[in-house]
Amino acid sequence: MNSPAHSDPTQQYDLRILRALRRITRSIALHSRQLSAVSHITAPQLMCLRTVMANGPMTATAISREMHVSPSTVVGILDRLEDKGFIRRERGREDRRIVFVTATDAGRELAQGAPSPLQKHLADALNALPELEQATITLSLERIVALMEQEGQAVAAEAHSDVSSPILEVPTGGAPPESGIVA
Repeated sequence: MNSPAHSDPTQQYDLRILRALRRITRSIALHSRQLSAVSHITAPQLMCLRTVMANGPMTATAISREMHVSPSTVVGILDRLEDKGFIRRERGREDRRIVFVTATDAGRELAQGAPSPLQKHLADALNALPELEQATITLSLERIVALMEQEGQAVAAEAHSDVSSPILEVPTGGAPPESGIVA
């Protein structure tokens, strides 16, 4: 006899998508640890450093928008990069309240010599796919992100509309600050 979960195709897709997302998240975290062991920099730190190098002096807010992570996550990443001597923070000349981030020579050297933040075999495999398939994968992942962001905004709006409900901090399950998981 079939259980309700097995007979409903939408639940089967829900579970398959959830499992795939968990496997992707786990694989990214594992690769970041391996990258850190080899290059002494995590994947999010490398992405941040390369973002600054590609765009020139940037504010932390601009970096957070470009990387699609919270400003507080970017500040933590920048703190660690600055401690390692890979970036420099400088106040703006015209407006001293604005702080710009630039890569140091050591940061540029590290970023140019570091392996890809994306697993090499994955990058190679994706590049070997026909362009249409690459576009399909990209669009599908972007659509999943958009759907997840919509749901997150709906939950936030619902929480703000009910003034009687307390604001709760939801733990991220011990995710490192650089995971990009916004609590």
